[in-house]
Amino acid sequence: MLWIRSSLYAAFLMVTVIPYALICVLCAPLPLHWRFRITIGWPAMGIWAAKTICGIRWQVKGWENLPDGPAIVLSKHQSAWETMFLISHLPREVCFVYKRELHRVPFFGWGLALLRMIPIDRAKGRDAFEQVVKVGQQRLDEGRWPILFPEGTRIPPGKVGRYKVGGALLATRTGAPVIPIAVNAGECWPRNAFIKRPGLVTVSVGPLIASEGLTPEQLNTRVQDWIETEMRVLNPERYRKFP
Repeated sequence: MLWIRSSLYAAFLMVTVIPYALICVLCAPLPLHWRFRITIGWPAMGIWAAKTICGIRWQVKGWENLPDGPAIVLSKHQSAWETMFLISHLPREVCFVYKRELHRVPFFGWGLALLRMIPIDRAKGRDAFEQVVKVGQQRLDEGRWPILFPEGTRIPPGKVGRYKVGGALLATRTGAPVIPIAVNAGECWPRNAFIKRPGLVTVSVGPLIASEGLTPEQLNTRVQDWIETEMRVLNPERYRKFP
């Protein structure tokens, strides 16, 4: 049964992504706000279909912690699920920091390029981060929230990756506060796993962490401390072997 439901879900994503990407391309002349609202319809459908087909339900803790102002989102990353959820369900337009090469991916990359997020040109080396700061400040000024995954990649449940300082550095350079988010989607949708398991995903939004007066390293430590402490609240059974 799990294999059948997972197959149906994969088919749903494949069947819908191409026509939806073509719609997004046709909407290119529209203002960014409308392009964004139209484009995030596909990840919103992905979250809906994951619940309807695979039984992956979700809840949010700490929604009241989301500010009505500029902020940078730093989130735990276990699954592709949260990439679809955050862009389609947070109350503000968001923008991911990602490698520019993704623009070359047919359909998906084309739609992504139209959203004016924060692509990184890795060929520029150290100058690439200055580009992130410059574009990130522009996106904040536009009222959008940059999103970064400090661990850089999807981390299996119960594990902790190295928290890279890039997101904290962007926050301290721009003066924006940080929204820390813990999420345990990997329990239902493991990394690179075809089989999706039914269950309840919890997205936990932490209290806003101010960046003023902190070094990037200090801010990064505070973000990691909150997220990893909260992960032990969401799934304590995953951490019983660790102090």
